[in-house]
Parts: sequence; C-alpha cells; structure tokens
Amino acid sequence: MTVGRRIKIKRLEGCVSLPSYQTDGAAGMDLYAARPVATRPWAVMRHQLLPSAVSDAGLTLEPGDRARIPVGFAVAIPDGWELVVRPRSGMAWRDGVTVVNSPGTIDSDYRGSVAVLLVNHGAQPIHIKPGDRIAQAVLCPVGRARFDEVDELPATQRGSGGFGSTGKGL
Repeated sequence: MTVGRRIKIKRLEGCVSLPSYQTDGAAGMDLYAARPVATRPWAVMRHQLLPSAVSDAGLTLEPGDRARIPVGFAVAIPDGWELVVRPRSGMAWRDGVTVVNSPGTIDSDYRGSVAVLLVNHGAQPIHIKPGDRIAQAVLCPVGRARFDEVDELPATQRGSGGFGSTGKGL
C-alpha cells in the first residue's frame, strides 16, 4: 500500500485503537469506539431527547436513538484538507445504524477530541462497546471559493431542473 500524507495524531485517554485501513485498497480507515472516560463520555439521546449516561460496557442504541461516541484521538489535519467521517456500509445495511451528520467533517483547524454521531434507523436495538468499528474516515482535499454576486448566471442545457429532472422526472 502506498502511504500518502503523514498526519499528526494524539492518542487520548480511553483510546482502544487508532484509525486503521483494513485492506491495501481501502479508501476509508476504520474508527473505533473509545472507552468512556470522565473527560470524554459517551452520550445517548433517547426518543424524548434526554441525554443518558453510558457504562464501560458500552451502550445499547435503541431504534431512533442517537449517540455521541468518542474515538479516542485528536488529529492535526493539514490546511487544505478535511477528514470526512462516513458510515460503515455493513452497519448501515445490516443494522440500520449510520452517521447522523453524514458525512461529518473534521476541519483542519480543529484540535479537540474526535467523536462520531450515530443513529439507529433499524428496527432492533444494537449494542456498541469500546473497540467496535463504528465509522470510517477518508482524508480529502478541500477546495475553497470566493463567491462573486451577479445578476444572471450563464445558461446550461440543464438549467434550473433538479430532483430527478435529468432522469425520468418526478
């Protein structure tokens, strides 16, 4: 496997495993649930949106629940790049568990504890424990722009058609 950029990463208390690629061709590196610690606890939002504590044994994510799960590290992403947090396809397909704010972005100027926001869209409770692979991250370049306000935009063949306008339509 060819190694690209080198990224500075700081292991935090509760870290079980740093991000890792599972195969030579993997685009995403797996993120692992850290052990809950006082400075980086896990948190669950139940249906009634009340936060509840989580034990060292992990948590049971009931259908409809959201959870904030630290992954045990802080990272220095280079300027002009972002770390994109994405769902793991197996969890999404098998269990209905995905990343709430998918894709999540870790900006180049953020230096705090990285956490993953999960939601259970499935019909069954899912148990998540420290060390479980809960998401994946991909390092991506970021283009920045300056917007120039104009009165008219250049015409295109598509024009303003959206939401299925290039296919069979709505």
